[in-house]
Amino acid sequence: MKVVIAGAGALGGYFGARLHETGAEVTFLVREKRAAQLKEQGLHISSKQGDYTIKQPNITTDVSSIPEADLVLAGVKGYHLDGILDPLKVLSEKGAYVLPVLNGIEHIELLQQHLGKEAILGGLSFIIATLDNKGHVIHSSDFHDLIFGPLYPEQREVCEKLKALFDKANFHATLTENILQEMWKKYSFINAFSGITTATNLAIGEIRKHPETFQIAKELLKEMKQLANAYGAELKNEHIEGAKKKLLTLEAEATSSMHQDRRKGLQLELDHLHGGAIRLAEKAEVNLPYTKTIYGIIKPVDKT
Repeated sequence: MKVVIAGAGALGGYFGARLHETGAEVTFLVREKRAAQLKEQGLHISSKQGDYTIKQPNITTDVSSIPEADLVLAGVKGYHLDGILDPLKVLSEKGAYVLPVLNGIEHIELLQQHLGKEAILGGLSFIIATLDNKGHVIHSSDFHDLIFGPLYPEQREVCEKLKALFDKANFHATLTENILQEMWKKYSFINAFSGITTATNLAIGEIRKHPETFQIAKELLKEMKQLANAYGAELKNEHIEGAKKKLLTLEAEATSSMHQDRRKGLQLELDHLHGGAIRLAEKAEVNLPYTKTIYGIIKPVDKT
């Protein structure tokens, strides 16, 4: 199977390298700066689940140099999505399905409008990873999950083919029939996790020491459940309890990618995640006071 990874950051680099490890034909479609780094350093994964190195990854900055593709895994940050819409359209017109594993929900409609509904699959990931100063992937969580599924019944066959490929890879892949609910569950969790860690500038263990602070994360989960249900996702109390349990059982030093970006002084996904929730809430006439507060606290440190 011919796979294109649109963006080789921590997420795209990790899953792309794991697919390369299976023998899949993987091309990394990246910007000039990242291309130069990959040419010089190669791509290395440092992980509890096993290290892996691609000394000479197949990289390109020009989508027209890719003759064909079966799948495009889009793992860019939300604020980079606009920049890859045209390359994704080129590849989808050559027959590729696009599997976006961005956080949030708004990007699905945007991609469908630009590429057509039939080309876009539903997906998300659970992984804690970042890039070091050489551009190598540091995978620091025990989990490396990729969840995906059809948004329309006609996509079931291609999802079955992807499951067969992903099952060969060194990550945990789940094919679900209710991908939109899974995406909302992830969106709820990540808004709480990224929001509280970035706003406090603390890892989750320190936050858990202070019940008053951890309570804010729980309130964020409640608000996201309300928002998800306004959009028909049917999140239940058990889903929110599961997210809360995850926050309680993460390693003490665990933190979100948004918080890691704050530490590095980088642009944040604040507008894509919490801003997106606020926009969706306004359309559905749902009030999100905790989400708005977290957004306001983080906004001054967002290097947009």
